[in-house]
Amino acid sequence: MSMKVTVNPVQLAGTIASIASKSVAHRLILLAALTNARTEIDCTTTSQDIEATIACAEALGARIVRTRLGFRIVGIPHDIWGERPRPTRLLDCGESGTTLRFMLPIVAALGCGGSLVGHGRLKDRPLSPLYEQLVEHGAVLSPQGSFPLEVSGQLRGGTFVLPGNVSSQFVSGLLMAAPLIYDPVRIFVKEPVESAPYITMTVRALAAFGVRVTQSHETIDDRSYLLLGIPHVKLTSPQAIPVEGDWSNAAFWLAAGAVSERGVEVTGLDSMSTQGDRAILPSLALFGTRVSRTRGSAATYREHLHSIELDVSNIPDLVPPLAAVAAQAEGTTCLHNVSRLRYKESDRLKSICSAIQALGGNAYVQGDDLFIEGASLVGGTVDAANDHRIAMMAAVMACGASGPVTILGADCVSKSYPSFWEDYALLGGDIECVRTE
Repeated sequence: MSMKVTVNPVQLAGTIASIASKSVAHRLILLAALTNARTEIDCTTTSQDIEATIACAEALGARIVRTRLGFRIVGIPHDIWGERPRPTRLLDCGESGTTLRFMLPIVAALGCGGSLVGHGRLKDRPLSPLYEQLVEHGAVLSPQGSFPLEVSGQLRGGTFVLPGNVSSQFVSGLLMAAPLIYDPVRIFVKEPVESAPYITMTVRALAAFGVRVTQSHETIDDRSYLLLGIPHVKLTSPQAIPVEGDWSNAAFWLAAGAVSERGVEVTGLDSMSTQGDRAILPSLALFGTRVSRTRGSAATYREHLHSIELDVSNIPDLVPPLAAVAAQAEGTTCLHNVSRLRYKESDRLKSICSAIQALGGNAYVQGDDLFIEGASLVGGTVDAANDHRIAMMAAVMACGASGPVTILGADCVSKSYPSFWEDYALLGGDIECVRTE
C-alpha cells in the first residue's frame, strides 16, 4: 500500500514547530546505549530512521522505553562486550544509511558479532573504504554487498585513514566506536573534508558523554589531513539531554517561505547549532529571499528571486529544497560538487532533474555540477522514487506551480518526517491524499 498526494497550488504561510533532529538523535541514542547507565533523551518526534537505530540498539541489549518527552535508555549490558559472537543477533537498519554506517564499527568494537540487514537501496550504499579499514584492524566481515552483512572479530585501536570526500558518516561511526576499543584511536581524514559539520556534531555529542576528541591538522607526504584523536575513556551518561530542532527538514518550510509572499516561520531552531544545514538561511538569502532569525526561530519571505552559484559539498541534504527554489528563480542556478547525491535513497541527481522536468522546468547535470533553469512551473506528476527529500521538494515546488502537482509514493516522507503532510496542511496547504495498491 502506497500513498498518492495531490497538491493544489497554494502559497504556504504561518508558523510551524521544527521536529527533532534526526542526525542528532542517531548519535545521542547510540551513545546512551553504550553507557553503563540510564539516560533520558528529550526527543518528542521520531521517524523510520530513528526507529531503525533504536531497534539496533535494542537488539544489542539496550533497554529503551518511550516517555512523554522522548526516550529512557538503559545501556547495553557490559557482559556482552567481547563475548562469543552470536550470528543470530539481527540488526535491522531499515533504509537508514546512517544507522548502517554507525552500527558497523560499533558492533565490530563491541566484539559481540551480529548480522546487519537493510532494505531498499541500503545494500547499494557504499561502505568502502570504511570496510577495508575495519578489516585491517581486526574486524571479520562478509563480502561487501552481501546482506545480511555478517560482523565478527574484535576491532583494535591504532591509526585509521579515511578520505574526506566520500562520507562523513564513516568518520562519525568510528568516532563513536573508538571509546569501546581498549587502545587509543587516531583517525586521519584526508582534506578537504566534505560534510565537516556532521563530524563536529559527533565530536560535540561525544563530549556530552564524557569523551574529549582532540583535533589538529597534519601534513604527511605533501597531503593534508584532519587528525582526530580519541583516548580509551569510558562513556558516561549526562543523565538527561535534549535533541535540538532539525534544520534539514526545516529547510523545506523555509524554502516554501522563500517562494511565498506571506512567508513561513519555523520555531525550535538553534541558530548556533553544529548542524551544517542551518546554512539554508544564508543560501536562501543569496537567491534574494528576505530572511529573519532569532535565537530560537527562523523565517523567510519571498522577494525577487534570482539564480545563484553555490558549492554544496558540505550541505548535500540541502540540494532538494534549494533546487525547489532555483526552479522558480530567474536565471540558471549552478550547484557545485553534487556527486554524492547519486548514492542516497534514490539517485538523487536523477530524481531532482526528473521532478523539475515533470513540472515544466529544466534541470541537468554536467560532471559534478547541477544546473537548474528557473521557469514558470505548470504542475504535473512527480514520482518520489521512494526518496523522502524528493517528495518534500515536489511539495515546495507545488507552492509556485500554476496547476496541481501529484506526488506518487508520497508516504516515503515517513523516513525522516512522518507528520510532513499534516504540517503542510497546517501551513495552509491544499492536499488530497489517496491510498493506492
